[in-house]
This record gives sequence, C-alpha cells and structure tokens, in this order.
Amino acid sequence: MIRVLIADDHPVVRQGLRTFLDLQDDLDVVGEAADGAEALALVESLAPDVLLLDLRMPVLDGPGTLARLAGREGGPRVLVLTSVGDPEDVAPALRAGAAGFLYKDVDPGTLVQAIRTVHGGQVLLAPEAAGAVLSAAPGAPAGPVAPADPASPAPPRRGAGPVAPLTGRERQVLALIASGRSNREIARELAVAEKTVKTHVSNVLMKLGVQDRTQAALYAVRHGLA
Repeated sequence: MIRVLIADDHPVVRQGLRTFLDLQDDLDVVGEAADGAEALALVESLAPDVLLLDLRMPVLDGPGTLARLAGREGGPRVLVLTSVGDPEDVAPALRAGAAGFLYKDVDPGTLVQAIRTVHGGQVLLAPEAAGAVLSAAPGAPAGPVAPADPASPAPPRRGAGPVAPLTGRERQVLALIASGRSNREIARELAVAEKTVKTHVSNVLMKLGVQDRTQAALYAVRHGLA
C-alpha cells in the first residue's frame, strides 16, 4: 500500500484528490495539509511514502517545503502537483529533490500512475514541464521539443558536463529519450533505422557520462544539457 499525503491550500482540491485516490486499491491517503509547515509536521507523524505538493501555499510554500525535506533522511518521494504554468519552476523543483512534476489538469488515471511511478523510484515530468526545461537548456535546438511523459529513475550522478558537445541529432534523441520513447519509437519519429538510434543513444550516454538512457534524460533536465 502506498501512503499518500496531500499538501494544497484549497480544501476542494484536497477533497477531490482524496476522494479519487482512495478508490485505488494500492493507495491510502493518510493525511492532508493546507500549507508547507503543516505538511512537514505530518511527514514526521504519518511517514507517507509520497507527498503530493502544491507550489503556491501560505506560511511555507512548495519550494520552501522541498528545501526543508532535502535535509531529512528517509523522507517521502515528492510529486509536485501545481496549477502554476511557469516553466522556470520546474528545474528548481527538481534540483531541490522533487521526484515528479505535474499540472493539476492532468488526467486522473495519469496521476495515479504517476504516484506509482514516483513511489517506485522513478522520476516523472509532465510533457509541458520536461519540454520547457529541455527547450530552455543552453544549446538546445530551436523550435518545439518532444513532450516528456514518465521519464527516468532515481537521480543520476552529478558531475561535469559532457565530454564533447552533443550534435543536433543527438539533442533530438535526448529530447525523445526524456519523453519516454523507446528506440523503435525514436527511429519512427526521426525516420531513421533503429540501429542508427542505438548508435546515437550510445554516443549520448558516453558524452553525458551516465550509465543508461533514463539517467541521461534526468541529467539533461537537471543540468541544462540538450
């Protein structure tokens, strides 16, 4: 059973989330908080597995809550769930330790799956969130970037930048990796052979200095590489 704590300053939102999430056999909403300070207290007393965290709250906001949680051992996985659409909020939340970033217009079924994904140790970004971060990264290609759905597992190592600059094609592949696409799907999207995609993926991993494609996606988001 996944223990979920909801932190949002709107009672209607909290009640709506609780009503829906409590219908899931593997989810248990153990508490609700109206601000970050209350959320921190409930984290201590209830030990939730996943914290659904709004960014804009009174007393202590979402970023402040993330900062306080960052110094704690064994805290919950934090899934930001916000109505704020500013792409500049995404990267700081990830750097502060958020394991996911979604907007409140998300489909209910997607939210449930996101909670499970985050609880399982992976990182998940809304399409708009990942696309905005990747497209704003230094050296990112102009124009729209492929959206990101369930992305990558636990935080990769933090190290230096890539060994060599990514080519334009490698940046496209990286964006599609971040969107959760398989090699076959990337090949179809770029109209190239799957073997060619595998080569590009290998080059991306080598240049970023990470071990697998999922680490590459999160590394790109957190370090502004694309």
